[in-house]
Amino acid sequence: MSFALKKDDENGLSTYYNNKTTVIQEARVFNESPISPRKCRALLTRIVYLLYVGESFNTQEATTLFFGTTKLFQHKDSALRQMVYLAIKELAETAEDVIMVTSSIMKDMQPNSEVIYRPNAIRALCRIIDPSMAQGVERFFKAAIVDKNPSISSAALVSAYHLFPHAKDVVKRWVNEAQEAVNSKSSSSFFGSSSSGGSGGYLGWGSSSSSANTGYQPIPSTSYIAQYHSLGLLYLIRQQDRMAVTKMIQQLGGGRSGAGTTLRNPMALCMLIRYAAKVIEEDPNVQKQMLDLLEGWLRHKSDMVNLEAARVICEMKNVTPQQLTRSIAVLQLFLSSPKSTLKFAATRTLAALAVSHPSSVAACNIDLENLISDPNRSVATYAITTLLKTGNEASVDRLMKQISGFMSEISDEFKVIIVDAIRSLCLKFPGKHESMLAFLSGVLRDEGGYDFKRAVVEAIFDMIKFIADCKEQALSHLCEFIEDCEFTKLSVRILHLLGAEGPKAPHPTKYIRFIYNRVVLENATVRAAAVAALAKFGLNNIEAKLGKSVNVLLNRCLDDVDDEVRDRAALYLKVYDAPPLVEPYVKEESIYSLSALESKLVSYLSEPELLDEPLDISSIPKISKAQAAKESARTSYTLETIGVPSTSKAATPPPPSAAETQSNYAQQLAEVPELASYGPVLSSSVKPSPLTESETEYQVSVVKHIFKEHIVFQFNVSNTIPDTVLEQVSVIMQPQGEAGLTEDFIIPIPTLTAATSPGIVYVSFTRETPEEYVQASFQCILKFVSKELDPSTGEPEEEGYEDEYQVEETELAAADYIVPSYVTFASEWDRMRGGVSVTETFSLPAMESLKAACNSVIEILNMQPLGGTEDPQSPTVHTLQLSGLVGGGGGKVLVRCRMTHSKAQGVTLEVGVRAEQQPAADLVISAIGG
Repeated sequence: MSFALKKDDENGLSTYYNNKTTVIQEARVFNESPISPRKCRALLTRIVYLLYVGESFNTQEATTLFFGTTKLFQHKDSALRQMVYLAIKELAETAEDVIMVTSSIMKDMQPNSEVIYRPNAIRALCRIIDPSMAQGVERFFKAAIVDKNPSISSAALVSAYHLFPHAKDVVKRWVNEAQEAVNSKSSSSFFGSSSSGGSGGYLGWGSSSSSANTGYQPIPSTSYIAQYHSLGLLYLIRQQDRMAVTKMIQQLGGGRSGAGTTLRNPMALCMLIRYAAKVIEEDPNVQKQMLDLLEGWLRHKSDMVNLEAARVICEMKNVTPQQLTRSIAVLQLFLSSPKSTLKFAATRTLAALAVSHPSSVAACNIDLENLISDPNRSVATYAITTLLKTGNEASVDRLMKQISGFMSEISDEFKVIIVDAIRSLCLKFPGKHESMLAFLSGVLRDEGGYDFKRAVVEAIFDMIKFIADCKEQALSHLCEFIEDCEFTKLSVRILHLLGAEGPKAPHPTKYIRFIYNRVVLENATVRAAAVAALAKFGLNNIEAKLGKSVNVLLNRCLDDVDDEVRDRAALYLKVYDAPPLVEPYVKEESIYSLSALESKLVSYLSEPELLDEPLDISSIPKISKAQAAKESARTSYTLETIGVPSTSKAATPPPPSAAETQSNYAQQLAEVPELASYGPVLSSSVKPSPLTESETEYQVSVVKHIFKEHIVFQFNVSNTIPDTVLEQVSVIMQPQGEAGLTEDFIIPIPTLTAATSPGIVYVSFTRETPEEYVQASFQCILKFVSKELDPSTGEPEEEGYEDEYQVEETELAAADYIVPSYVTFASEWDRMRGGVSVTETFSLPAMESLKAACNSVIEILNMQPLGGTEDPQSPTVHTLQLSGLVGGGGGKVLVRCRMTHSKAQGVTLEVGVRAEQQPAADLVISAIGG
C-alpha cells in the first residue's frame, strides 16, 4: 500500500483520490443494485484513511455517510462487513441519530451469529450506545467476556474498558466475568476438541452448528491476550480499593517463585508488575511481600517480564544494595545479549540506577565498556553515561577519548545526554577540567542544532561558575564561538556572561574586541546585548583608559539603525556622566518581580482614576537575580536525571512563585463583581491555610486578601462525599474580642458536589481604621443544606436538612500584610538610618536551636531572608537579615535579628527594625512579641 501511495503522490492523483468532496460524491455506490463489495470496500477504506489523517466531516456529511454505510449490513461479503464496522466506529462520534443502528449491530452479537462478525459488532456497539443503555446490553457483554473465543472475549473486555468512565456502576458488576477471563488456564480450553463431534463446539454455546454452517475454522490462540485485557479491566474497577488490588496481585503473582501464576501473557505479567510497583509506592508496608513476587518474576522465561521486574526493583524508593543484587545480575546478562532491544533496555535502566547506586552498578563496568563500540549508538550512549557515573578519576581521560570517537555518529538528542553527563563529571572531578573543557570546545565547533549547542554552552557556563581555574580559558572558547554563532539566543546569553565575568578577569581588555565585533556584524538583538556588555567593562572602574575607550565605542553606537541599540547606548552614556547611577543601573543585584510588576500594571491600566497619577512602583517587591534565574531555570538533564527512563513518573512542575500566586489571585478576585469597587489587592496569602484534616468529609482552607480599606477571606471548600450535594454553602466568622473589622457580606456557594469541588466562599470585612494593621482571631463554622443524590437519576432530593460543621480558627496576622522583597541589606540599612528605628529584646527559652529560631521568625513575619542568613553557620551566635514591603503604603521595612543560643536559656533575640513608616515597625515588633 505504501508503494501505491508513493506512486500516487508522484503522479498527482493522491490528492484527488483522497479528497473529501470526491469521497462524498462517490458514496452513491452504497445505493447501487447489486452492491459491488470491491467498490464499497475501497470507498470505506478512503473514508477511514481521511479520518485517520485528521480530515473532519461536518455533522450532515458524517450522518449521510454513516447511514449510507449501514445499508451494507445485509451483504454476505465478510471483508466488506468488517470494513463497515470500522467505518461506523469512526463516524459515530460525529454523525447524528447513530443509536438507530443498535438493533442491526445486536443481531451480529448473538451467540448463533458468525464468529468473524461478533468482535467487530461488540466494538462498534460500545461507540454507538448511550451510557444509559449499558444496562440493557449487560447480558450480551457478560456472555462475550467469558466466551471461549479469545477475539470475542478481548473485544468485550476492551469495550468495557471504554464504557467504564460513562457507566461505572454497570461495568463494576462485570468483575466476576473479568476474573474468570483472567484465570483461563490454557489455549486449548478456548476451543472445543475436534474429536468431540457436534456435542461441544468451539463457541461453547451448546452446539457447533455455527462453525458447521459457516465453514469457519478458528485457529487456536497462544497469545492469551484476553488475560492482558481482563487484568486491565479488573484494575480499573478496583483501583480505588488498595486492599483489593494488593490481594489481586498476590493471587495472580504465583508465589515467591512466580511459577504458580495463571497468567500466560507476558504483557499481562508486565502490567501486574507495574501495579505492584504502584502499590509499593502508595503503601511501603507491603514492600517485602511485593519484593518477593518481583524477585520471582526475575526468573520468568520471558525477557520482557525479567526486564520489567528488574526495572521496578531498581526504581524502588530506599532500595538497598542487597535487594538490587539479583536485578543487576539479570540486567548484566542482557548486556551481552545479541538483541539490541535488550541491551538498550538494560543500559538505560542501569544508567538511571547509577545516579543513586553507582557502586552497585560498577559490577557491570566491564560489560558496559564492551558496549561503547556497539554498532547501535543508542546503546553505546547509555553505556558511556553509565560509565561516567560509576567510573573513577583515573578512567576519565580514557572515556573522553572513546566518546570523541563516535560523537559524529549519533543524533543530537544523544549528544545532549553525553554533554550533560560530562558536565556532571566536571563538577564531580574538577581536577580533570582541562580535558573536559577541550572536549566541549571541540564539539562546540561541530555541526549541530540549537539544543545540542545550548547544552554545550550550559556545560561551559557551569564550569565557569563552579571551577575558578578554568574561567579564563572557558571565556576564551565562548568568545571564539560567538564569532560564528548562528543562534541569537546563545549569542545574547554569552554576551551577558562576558559582561558579568569579563570585568573581573585578569586581562579584561582582550574580550572587548570580540564584543565590539558583534556590534558591527550581528543583528539588532545581539547588538543591543553587546552594547550592554561593553558598558559593564567601562563602568566597573577597572581603569580610566579602558573607561574612555568604551565611551568612544558607545558613542559610535548612537548612530545605529535600531532604536533599542541607540537607547541602550544613550542610557549607559548618561550613567558615565552621573556616577551615582552606576549602582542601580549596572551593579544592582535585584530586579522587580515580573509577575508582581505585570499585575500592578494591569491594575493601573484598568482603573481610569489612577491614570491621572504616575505609577507607584515602591510597592512592587524585588527578587534577587539568583531567584529570577531559578524561576526561569531550564528543564534539562542533571546528574540526578541523566538516563532516567521515560516510563518513570514525570517530574512534577515547580510550584508557582509567590509573585505568580499573587498575580493569579488578583486575576481571580477581579472576576468577582461584588469586589470590583475594592481596588487593587495589596497582598494575598502565598499558601492556603488548612482549617480541617485532609481525611475529613468536608475540607476547608483559607486565603486572606488585603485591600486598602477591606479584608476578604477566601474559603476553599471541598465535598468528598460522592452521593451528597451541599447547597447554600457559607462560612460564619466570629471575631474574638474587638477586631476593628465590620462584616460586609458573604458570597456563598449555591451548589457543591464532589465533582465540582473545590468551591469558593468569600467573606468580606471593612477595616474601620485602614491605616492600622489589625491582628485578630476568628471562629469559623461551615453552614450548608445537605441533600442526598438519587442514584438512578443523579438528581438531588427536593428536601434536605440544614447542618453545620466546626472548623479550626483562622488568624489575621502580621505576615498577611507583609510581602517579601529583596534588597542589598548593608547599603539599604545604612540608607534608612535616619528613618524610623526600633530595637527590642526577646527571650525564647523553648527554641532548641538558632535554625529553629530563624525559621520561626521568617514564618511569623513572611519576610525575605537575605545573604543566606536563614542558615546559621554557628550554633551559638547568629545574625538574621530580613526585608519586606508592608502593603497599603506602609513602605519598606528591614529587620536585623541578633541571636544567641545556650542550652540553659534557649535563644535570646535582639530585634532591630528600620522602616519608612512607624506603623510598619510597630507591626513587626508586635508580631514577634505576640
